[in-house]
Amino acid sequence: MIRRYSRLRRLETFEERFNYLRLQGSVGRESFGFDRHVNQAFYRSKEWKDIRHHVIARDLGCDLGVEGYEIHGELFVHHMNPMDLDAIRHGHPSILDPEYLITTTHRTHNAIHYGDENQIPRQLVPRRSGDTTLW
Repeated sequence: MIRRYSRLRRLETFEERFNYLRLQGSVGRESFGFDRHVNQAFYRSKEWKDIRHHVIARDLGCDLGVEGYEIHGELFVHHMNPMDLDAIRHGHPSILDPEYLITTTHRTHNAIHYGDENQIPRQLVPRRSGDTTLW
Protein backbone atom coordinates (compact mmCIF):
# COMPACT_ATOMS: atom_id res chain seq x y z
CA MET A 1 0.00 0.00 0.00
CA ILE A 2 1.33 3.43 -0.94
CA ARG A 3 0.40 5.92 1.79
CA ARG A 4 -0.41 9.49 0.65
CA TYR A 5 -1.03 12.79 2.38
CA SER A 6 -4.06 13.45 0.15
CA ARG A 7 -5.67 10.31 1.63
CA LEU A 8 -4.43 10.94 5.18
CA ARG A 9 -5.92 14.43 5.39
CA ARG A 10 -9.41 13.00 4.80
CA LEU A 11 -9.08 11.09 8.08
CA GLU A 12 -10.24 13.38 10.86
CA THR A 13 -9.04 11.80 14.10
CA PHE A 14 -5.53 11.21 15.33
CA GLU A 15 -6.31 7.52 15.84
CA GLU A 16 -7.56 7.08 12.26
CA ARG A 17 -4.41 8.74 10.91
CA PHE A 18 -2.19 6.64 13.16
CA ASN A 19 -3.86 3.41 12.01
CA TYR A 20 -3.46 4.45 8.37
CA LEU A 21 0.29 5.04 8.87
CA ARG A 22 1.31 2.27 11.25
CA LEU A 23 3.88 -0.15 9.89
CA GLN A 24 4.03 -2.74 12.70
CA GLY A 25 7.77 -3.24 12.30
CA SER A 26 10.10 -4.76 14.82
CA VAL A 27 12.65 -3.02 16.99
CA GLY A 28 16.22 -3.75 15.99
CA ARG A 29 15.44 -4.51 12.35
CA GLU A 30 18.33 -3.21 10.30
CA SER A 31 17.40 -0.48 7.85
CA PHE A 32 20.57 1.00 6.39
CA GLY A 33 23.32 -0.92 8.18
CA PHE A 34 26.81 0.01 6.96
CA ASP A 35 25.27 2.43 4.44
CA ARG A 36 23.82 4.62 7.20
CA HIS A 37 26.10 7.47 6.06
CA VAL A 38 24.01 7.72 2.86
CA ASN A 39 20.84 8.14 4.93
CA GLN A 40 22.49 10.72 7.20
CA ALA A 41 23.87 12.73 4.26
CA PHE A 42 20.37 12.89 2.81
CA TYR A 43 18.95 14.31 6.06
CA ARG A 44 21.66 17.01 6.09
CA SER A 45 20.96 18.12 2.50
CA LYS A 46 19.49 21.53 1.67
CA GLU A 47 16.72 19.84 -0.34
CA TRP A 48 15.61 17.82 2.69
CA LYS A 49 15.78 20.82 5.04
CA ASP A 50 13.70 22.92 2.63
CA ILE A 51 10.95 20.32 2.17
CA ARG A 52 10.99 19.55 5.91
CA HIS A 53 10.22 23.21 6.70
CA HIS A 54 7.44 23.20 4.11
CA VAL A 55 5.81 20.07 5.59
CA ILE A 56 5.99 21.40 9.16
CA ALA A 57 4.31 24.65 8.06
CA ARG A 58 1.64 22.76 6.09
CA ASP A 59 0.88 20.61 9.16
CA LEU A 60 0.86 23.70 11.44
CA GLY A 61 3.42 21.99 13.68
CA CYS A 62 0.83 19.44 14.79
CA ASP A 63 1.40 15.73 15.35
CA LEU A 64 0.10 13.92 12.24
CA GLY A 65 -1.25 17.30 11.14
CA VAL A 66 -4.17 17.11 13.60
CA GLU A 67 -5.23 20.35 15.31
CA GLY A 68 -5.10 20.02 19.09
CA TYR A 69 -1.93 17.91 18.91
CA GLU A 70 0.55 20.79 18.72
CA ILE A 71 4.17 19.73 19.09
CA HIS A 72 6.06 21.73 21.71
CA GLY A 73 9.33 19.86 21.42
CA GLU A 74 11.39 18.25 18.71
CA LEU A 75 9.59 17.68 15.41
CA PHE A 76 10.10 14.79 13.02
CA VAL A 77 9.04 14.66 9.39
CA HIS A 78 8.12 11.07 8.68
CA HIS A 79 8.28 9.31 5.31
CA MET A 80 4.87 7.64 5.14
CA ASN A 81 6.36 4.98 2.86
CA PRO A 82 9.73 3.82 4.21
CA MET A 83 12.57 4.84 1.96
CA ASP A 84 15.47 2.57 1.10
CA LEU A 85 19.04 2.93 -0.05
CA ASP A 86 18.17 2.79 -3.76
CA ALA A 87 15.61 5.59 -3.40
CA ILE A 88 18.26 7.85 -1.87
CA ARG A 89 21.07 6.88 -4.24
CA HIS A 90 18.91 7.35 -7.34
CA GLY A 91 17.10 10.43 -6.04
CA HIS A 92 13.61 8.92 -6.28
CA PRO A 93 11.20 11.90 -6.37
CA SER A 94 8.97 10.47 -3.61
CA ILE A 95 11.59 11.03 -0.89
CA LEU A 96 11.22 14.81 -1.29
CA ASP A 97 7.53 14.94 -2.19
CA PRO A 98 5.23 16.41 0.52
CA GLU A 99 2.51 14.01 -0.67
CA TYR A 100 4.45 11.25 1.15
CA LEU A 101 5.56 13.18 4.27
CA ILE A 102 3.91 14.08 7.59
CA THR A 103 4.97 15.87 10.79
CA THR A 104 5.22 13.74 13.95
CA THR A 105 6.71 13.67 17.43
CA HIS A 106 9.47 11.21 18.24
CA ARG A 107 7.03 9.11 20.28
CA THR A 108 4.43 8.98 17.48
CA HIS A 109 7.15 8.21 14.92
CA ASN A 110 8.34 5.25 16.97
CA ALA A 111 4.76 4.06 17.52
CA ILE A 112 4.14 4.16 13.75
CA HIS A 113 7.20 2.00 13.15
CA TYR A 114 7.18 -0.34 16.14
CA GLY A 115 4.23 0.20 18.41
CA ASP A 116 0.52 0.28 18.85
CA GLU A 117 -2.26 2.64 19.88
CA ASN A 118 -1.21 2.45 23.53
CA GLN A 119 1.85 4.55 22.71
CA ILE A 120 0.10 7.42 20.95
CA PRO A 121 -0.86 10.63 22.77
CA ARG A 122 -4.40 11.13 24.00
CA GLN A 123 -6.14 14.48 23.93
CA LEU A 124 -6.75 15.96 27.36
CA VAL A 125 -10.32 16.12 28.59
CA PRO A 126 -11.00 19.70 29.74
CA ARG A 127 -11.99 20.14 33.36
CA ARG A 128 -15.31 21.84 34.20
CA SER A 129 -16.70 23.60 37.20
CA GLY A 130 -17.97 21.03 39.70
CA ASP A 131 -15.96 18.23 38.09
CA THR A 132 -14.82 15.96 40.93
CA THR A 133 -13.82 12.94 38.84
CA LEU A 134 -10.11 12.18 38.85
CA TRP A 135 -8.38 11.72 35.54
